[in-house]
Amino acid sequence: MSNNLSIKPLADRVLIQPAPAEEKTASGIIIPDTAKEKPQRGSVVAIGTGKKDEPLTVKVGDTVLYGKYSGTEITIDGKEYLMMREADIFAVL
Repeated sequence: MSNNLSIKPLADRVLIQPAPAEEKTASGIIIPDTAKEKPQRGSVVAIGTGKKDEPLTVKVGDTVLYGKYSGTEITIDGKEYLMMREADIFAVL
């Protein structure tokens, strides 16, 4: 995954591109935009350098799980991203 973004997270911050919200349920019911759950999974697209004595454990390209209300939403070149601390990431898939 190439990183053509003009943003570089600082310290232990990670930039994540959220996975798209589910369009329909497993049984095939279409979910309207107003009822879609915020995704809690995404791909790491940029990382900071880590803190002194605490290197980051995630890397660009990792698919991660994070808390429902984690991070700060930002828009870059018309795309939605989340900026969060690595501590807000629960797991790498």
